Amino acid sequence: MAQWCQLQMLDCKYLEQVDQLYDDSFPMDIRQYLSRWIESIDWDTVAFQDSLATVRFHDLLAQLDDQHSRFALENNFLLQHNIRKIKRNLQDRFQEDPVSMAMIISRNLKEEQKILATAKSIEEGEGTVSAMVVEKQKLDNKVKELRERVQVADQNIKNLEDLQDEYDFKVNTLKNRENEMNGMTPKELEKEKLMVGRMCFDLKAKRQDVVIQLTDLLSVTQALLSDLISEELPEWKQRQQIACIGGPPNACVDQLQNWFTAVAESLQQVRQHLKKLQELEQKFTYDSDPITQKKAYLEARALELLKNLLSNSLVVERQPCMPTHPQRPLVLKTGVQFTVKLRFLVKLQEFNYQLKVKAVFDKDVTEKKGFRKFNILGTNTKVMNMEESNGSLAAEFRHLQLKEQKVAGNRTNEGPLIVTEELHSLSFESELQLNQSGLDIKLEAMSLPVVVISNVCQLPSGWASILWYNMLTTEPKNLKFFLSPPTAKWSQLSEVLSWQFSSVTKRGLNEEQLNMLADKLLGAKAQRNPEGQIPWTKFCKQSANEKAFPFWLWIEGILDVIKRHLLSLWNDGSIMGFISKEREKALLTDKCPGTFLLRFSESSREGAITFTWIEHDVFDKPVFHSVEPYTKKELSAVSLPDIIRTYKVMAAENIPENPLRFLYPDIPKDKAFGKYYPKLTETPEPMDVENPERTGYMKTELISVSEVHPSRLQDNMMPMSPDDYKALSKYVSPRDIDAVANNLITGFGEFDIQMSAEFEEQN
Repeated sequence: MAQWCQLQMLDCKYLEQVDQLYDDSFPMDIRQYLSRWIESIDWDTVAFQDSLATVRFHDLLAQLDDQHSRFALENNFLLQHNIRKIKRNLQDRFQEDPVSMAMIISRNLKEEQKILATAKSIEEGEGTVSAMVVEKQKLDNKVKELRERVQVADQNIKNLEDLQDEYDFKVNTLKNRENEMNGMTPKELEKEKLMVGRMCFDLKAKRQDVVIQLTDLLSVTQALLSDLISEELPEWKQRQQIACIGGPPNACVDQLQNWFTAVAESLQQVRQHLKKLQELEQKFTYDSDPITQKKAYLEARALELLKNLLSNSLVVERQPCMPTHPQRPLVLKTGVQFTVKLRFLVKLQEFNYQLKVKAVFDKDVTEKKGFRKFNILGTNTKVMNMEESNGSLAAEFRHLQLKEQKVAGNRTNEGPLIVTEELHSLSFESELQLNQSGLDIKLEAMSLPVVVISNVCQLPSGWASILWYNMLTTEPKNLKFFLSPPTAKWSQLSEVLSWQFSSVTKRGLNEEQLNMLADKLLGAKAQRNPEGQIPWTKFCKQSANEKAFPFWLWIEGILDVIKRHLLSLWNDGSIMGFISKEREKALLTDKCPGTFLLRFSESSREGAITFTWIEHDVFDKPVFHSVEPYTKKELSAVSLPDIIRTYKVMAAENIPENPLRFLYPDIPKDKAFGKYYPKLTETPEPMDVENPERTGYMKTELISVSEVHPSRLQDNMMPMSPDDYKALSKYVSPRDIDAVANNLITGFGEFDIQMSAEFEEQN
């Protein structure tokens, strides 16, 4: 079943997460109309090839034209209009930068897959209900109880109004009868007065009950509001922090909005109830009237609760991010546009188009010597309005840029921090006027701290700062964090490192891979202690294991080479990746000759991959060989599966042989990588004289060859195929095969093993 169809069958809580992936830059309409075509394209590859991205961009526009034609046949004018508008927006946004569109589609498809995987895992483990779900259910119940209380209070006030109207009527009727000439008898009059007196007593009691009920209702509202503002909202913001650095996607903003809106609606109704009580008081009051005594207190309390709710309702729904680097939010480059989205959690129609939000950079930041200052360019004010897709009250800034302020003199070495450790704030201001009370409420929201770079080469270091900050603190205003950065526990950092891989691929890091990284950062003596402390300088500044580059830049280089050249191999588990040389030898020692594994080079800053295979010498001792690592340069010319397929080891005057037979632990090489081999195609004979029109060149193929000394050739270099060797090994021991093969290679039996050893000594 198509991925998009599977998503539409999920519960609403998962559909909320899908909704978060799409906005006006790439609307969900495109995903809906072109779902089959979108899922048929390898967008990971497209995102790294400018020419291919341009082709796919124009293909997508053509697909939209086809969709427009279908709507025209259906005479659906509205959808025709929407498609034309979407196409124009795409052209304006991506015509000059189609790679950005490909990156957005690639990211969204991966996030959709994660959502599907999460939903599936939860369904498989239905017996376990997470604490988060339990807490959500509790809050749902509290909101439901609040609404029920408001409805009961509403009905009781209506009953009070009816009772007071009836009392007024009885009192007036009694007065009229007393003044009539032929009035009631004294006995009847006395009976009527007793009945009116009893009604007055009931009315006072009813008033007392209603006032107590509203007091209790506000207490319940205050407790619920405290849960939302002190617990749920900070937890949502913390989940957003985690999502920003590659963790699980942060959803539940719609649920949070529903809770905030429900409380706001309840408070508005309570304020209406208080107005009704004031009207009743004006018609009838008495000494010790509870309405007279409590109305000012109740009105002030309801207004204060509403003010508290509204002042905490403006949130940054989507943190600042450059569209060109969607998986690196909070790192902004000067002169490059970035986007940020705000939401007002109280979704009331009366607030639509009433909130004008202004973006301010480094507001209230005291001037710090040596720190850079920036101006915001572009439209820095937006009016919040109801979105068509989900009705939320939102504003999205799409065309903001930062420009550094010029200062006199040279700032080199003036500041205490390097530019990628400087943290800056982006805040948003607005003002809300409550017409009914004449109250002006100041609204403010602040993004997570951002790092501002001036060159894209600073992006990896800037991202390291964002990782460290959001891993270790939830305080959004601690801009001096890196003046004295705290250490991180290995248990914290290991999870974040795994997220860096799972956020851009389908696989995070397993325990074996994390163990190698733990040894690299903590040292073998630490025994991978989860509480082991890793300082910031060790992570991003000092060189790792005396290499000439920091640990994080090594990881970043590997991530880049995976995204560009190894994504499929990494996703299917073919690459072991992070493994020490000692562990590598331990794993291969007992394996048959020709078994190999793939690991990342520890000596390449730019990211490189190598393979190591095992042989056995004539004494059946294991011998290990590792090829020189392949960097992005080599992998751009030949894919790694092709390198493995065609790799040869050659010694003087010997037939080149491919020593690679089995991917660890025992997967035949062609079975592991065959699906990635280029498909064979029939090509015309280049020198066919019968057909003079067929002119061309002889086809060539790049292969990797390692040249070794003849003495290093072992059993996997002998002139027989892997299949022949496998068949022969069923009847002859590997040691005997090795002995015969070595005699053949060194001269068809003319020299024995001892003479071969003498030859090595002489040379």
